[in-house]
Amino acid sequence: MTVTGIITALIVGLIVGALGRLVVPGRQDMPIWLHMLVGVGAALLGTVLAQAIGISTDTPGVDWGELLVQVVVAAIAVAIVASIGGRRGVTHR
Repeated sequence: MTVTGIITALIVGLIVGALGRLVVPGRQDMPIWLHMLVGVGAALLGTVLAQAIGISTDTPGVDWGELLVQVVVAAIAVAIVASIGGRRGVTHR
C-alpha cells in the first residue's frame, strides 16, 4: 500500500462515511464521526482488497479501479454498522 493509496483511502472514507448517513434509510442513532470512522476503515480495507484481487494501484494519477473498490466497501460497511447500531436502540415491550 503506497502513501497515495492511504491518503486516497482516508479522503474517500471521510466522504463516503459522511454520505453513508444519507444513503441508509431511517433514523440512525450514530454520530457522524462514527460513520466517517467506519468509512475510513472500510476504504483502507478497500485498498488492500483491490491489491489482493489484482487491480493495479501503482498507476500514475488516479487509480479508478482502486477508488471504485474503496467506495463500494465503504458504503457497504457504513450501511451494515448503521443497521446494527439502529437495532441496538430498539426496545420491544
